[in-house]
This record gives sequence, C-alpha cells and structure tokens, in this order.
Amino acid sequence: MGKTIFITGAGSGLGRGAAFGLAENGHHVIATTELTSQKTDLLQEAREKELDIEVFKLDITNQRDRSQIEAYDFDVFVANAAINEGGPLGEVPMDRFRELFEVNVFATLETVQIAARKLVKKGSGKIVFMSSMAGISATPYVGPYSATKHALEGIAQTLKTELDEFGVQVATINPGAYNTGFNDRSGEEIWKWFDSGKNFTRKEDILKQQEGLKNQFDPADMIEKMIEIIPAVHHKFRTVYPQETEEQLKQTEKERWNMEI
Repeated sequence: MGKTIFITGAGSGLGRGAAFGLAENGHHVIATTELTSQKTDLLQEAREKELDIEVFKLDITNQRDRSQIEAYDFDVFVANAAINEGGPLGEVPMDRFRELFEVNVFATLETVQIAARKLVKKGSGKIVFMSSMAGISATPYVGPYSATKHALEGIAQTLKTELDEFGVQVATINPGAYNTGFNDRSGEEIWKWFDSGKNFTRKEDILKQQEGLKNQFDPADMIEKMIEIIPAVHHKFRTVYPQETEEQLKQTEKERWNMEI
C-alpha cells in the first residue's frame, strides 16, 4: 500500500531522485523546492513521467513558506533540505557558518516540529532526517557542514526517544560522498573569501583535501537505498550507505576513543 511522503529540498540531487523513485513505486509524493524555478522544472518532469507528485516552493527559512506544511497530510516527513559549505573552522567567516546552521539545523528543526505535531496527533508516522557521513566523522575543511550534521544527529537521537511513546518513528539516512554536485559547489564557495595573503591555512592543504571529490559515488545507488528505507516500517535507526562508508565510520569512531593530544 502506497504512503504519502513529504520531502523538502527535492529540487535537486538525492532528494529529487528519491521523489521520482518513490512516486514510481506507487507512493504519493509531496516534493518541495527552495526556488520557484526548481518547482517549474520538477513539475514538468513529473507530468512527462505521469507521476503522482505534488510540488510547491518551500524555502524552509521562510516562515510563510513553512506554514504551508500545515495544509498537508502525510505518513512520512523527509527533512532533506540543506546547504553545504566548507572551509577551515579557525577562519571561516561567521556569517557563512551561521547561515549553514540557520538552514541545516534551525529551519530544519522548525519544519520537523510542524511534522511532529501532525504525526503525534495521528498517532503514527515517521520523520527521516537526511544527515550525512559528516554527521559522524570530522574531516578537515568540511567542519562547517559537519558541525550542522553533528547537531542533526543529536536532534534525531533525542527526538527518537521523545516521540516513541506517541507512535512516531524517527530515523536518519547518512549518505557517503555522492556525485550530485552538492559537494563540489561546497568546495567552490571557499574561494569566494579565502585569501592566501590573509589566511593562515595553507591553500595547498585545502586543495589536497578537495582531491577526494574526484572519487565520489554514483548517486543512483544512494537514491535506490533511500527509496527502500524512507517508506519502510522497520529498519535501523541510522542508515549509512554505501557499506564501505559505514565500515569507515565505525573505524573512525573506534579511533576517537584512543585519540590523544
């Protein structure tokens, strides 16, 4: 039996792919986009594919946009909308750092609170946070984004316990590095403010870290996993994918306990 699934940030990347895949599997999808232009593009493709997708513009930082969530009934709420930006934490401009938290943490939680009230009233449903491997690991020059996803991990784990008695499930999905352009755009943002003549971080160290972007995974695999997990009734609280990323993160966690300074 199909479910009604609400997804934020479905205008591009993994969210967009999951929206189409879930609709193709018979679910009714409410897909929201940050920009009106993304809405137009998403609607056009949905109509061409004759898929059951409702689309509207939802900038999660906009209170009027967020209020639209109240009008919808759904079984699963996927908090997917996010922005990404890297940079050395000792030097990243604080306005950039604050904006990441505004979108990825504060506005995300505000949308989730709306969803939680609706699902608690129903006595059933599920909230899925699109987290990241960066919510578990800590990589140089990815600190701003990683900090927001670490915050989401704490929010999700707390909410899981708090909402359990009301019949509402909470889970996270933690993708590895997928080639959607999301990570590449993040790397580019650094160069808008970084100045080798002013910043103490070595440019070559940042560039070396960004070399890893050449070896990202095919997003089709992650989208397939999302399509499986999002509507499922039973699965792990945290879904890290692919498997090699899960093993890498488990090893990282183990190493942290023995870390010295």
